[in-house]
Amino acid sequence: MLLTITSTHQPASDLGYLLHKHPAKVQEFEISTGVAHVFYPEVSEQRCTICLLLDLDPVGLVRKSNGPRGNDFALEQYVNDRPYVASSFMSAAIAKAFSSAMNGRCKEKPELVAVPMPLEVEIAAIPVRGGEAVVKELFEPLGYEITLQRHPVDTAFPEWGESRYFTLRLKHTVTVQQLLSHLYILIPVCDNDKHYWVGQSEAEKLLEKGQDWLPAHPAREFITMRYLKNQRSLTSQVMEVLLKDEATVIDEEDEEKPEPEQKKRVHDLRLQTVRDELLNANAKTVVDLGCGEGKLLRLLQAEKQFEKILGMDVSYRALEIAKDKLKLDKQLVTPKQRIELIQGSLTYRDKRIEGFDAAALVEVIEHLDEPRLAALEKIVFKYAKPLDVIVTTPNAEYNKKFDTLPAGQMRHSDHRFEWTRAEFRQWGDRIAEQYNYEVVYKPVGEEDAEAGALTQMAVFTIKQRTVALNRFL
Repeated sequence: MLLTITSTHQPASDLGYLLHKHPAKVQEFEISTGVAHVFYPEVSEQRCTICLLLDLDPVGLVRKSNGPRGNDFALEQYVNDRPYVASSFMSAAIAKAFSSAMNGRCKEKPELVAVPMPLEVEIAAIPVRGGEAVVKELFEPLGYEITLQRHPVDTAFPEWGESRYFTLRLKHTVTVQQLLSHLYILIPVCDNDKHYWVGQSEAEKLLEKGQDWLPAHPAREFITMRYLKNQRSLTSQVMEVLLKDEATVIDEEDEEKPEPEQKKRVHDLRLQTVRDELLNANAKTVVDLGCGEGKLLRLLQAEKQFEKILGMDVSYRALEIAKDKLKLDKQLVTPKQRIELIQGSLTYRDKRIEGFDAAALVEVIEHLDEPRLAALEKIVFKYAKPLDVIVTTPNAEYNKKFDTLPAGQMRHSDHRFEWTRAEFRQWGDRIAEQYNYEVVYKPVGEEDAEAGALTQMAVFTIKQRTVALNRFL
């Protein structure tokens, strides 16, 4: 079985430093049932490819086997695909051959560990139980471009149809450590089998290797169940940890530093302003991204114009509170539920938020660091691509108006930044240009002559929609 990783990062030969493998050497690593070979078929400053070739011992596989299983035929231990396809054996080889890279260590160039690089992966043959849909469900939310080539059962007998084996190619700009952690977990999830006993240690490995991305993955329960061979007790244990590790709920009423009576007034005004913008946009379907406890959702719920309302948040606890406040348990469940709540992250592609007329991001972006904000931009404006997007964020210039806020301090401890009006415009203009939107900036609340308003808002409208409206008018 063969796995290749190609980098076009400049210089591409940096891949050798990150993986701790010298391009001029062929290296071997023993695993329990075979040998993993690591070598480079091409190395240059423009392009570098490393191969992991896993050579399994068929006799060793039988000796390590736990014995025949009830539904398998008598010769299953001797006639199977294990020596030829990417499976949990490949995950074990990745962990063995690239252990330093998986743990984020690079002795020669430690600064490279955190650098996202354009990487391409090819897995020559991987079995997928569930077909193409499963591969997309696993890798698309992580931002990968996917190319799949499905292989027939037998080219000499096309009437036998397609097999469950694919050649899988992935492209993404990520760190090498992230790439290896994704492959380590998701390869055996595709195969839906493990070659060794799955117990508590495997649950711990899953939490360790997936800690940076699994909690927010839309298919995290599916991944957990398959990785742990459908053992419900272990799955429940891991899911409990994943839910506990989710982001802390940000209560916007507790977020800012104005005096209590002003605080509630500004918070309510912000939500009402966003609601009015959505009404003015004639949106019928709306997604509230980072909905928290559902305060904006309650305002939207009262408006008949909104035929479909979706709230998404990374916090399970916040969604439970929102569900209670929206009284969703008391509503009649129908195939076309008007309002729905889902758990998810804005840094991974999620098809559930695509196809809406409008999206709202109310006091969300300032909670994201630069790499996650860049991911959000792509997820919202490139993939989800609603006709209208409304974004609000604090105006840093107004902070000097707060007597209780020391100079240079932000309004909330979880804020990664707070922008001036000029900085917000610079960001919004770049987004509009890059993703074919027009943007208008508006203050929220009373404006100070020098500092502006406490909250600033950007209303993005896709250009095709603007042209259509102008024609209609």
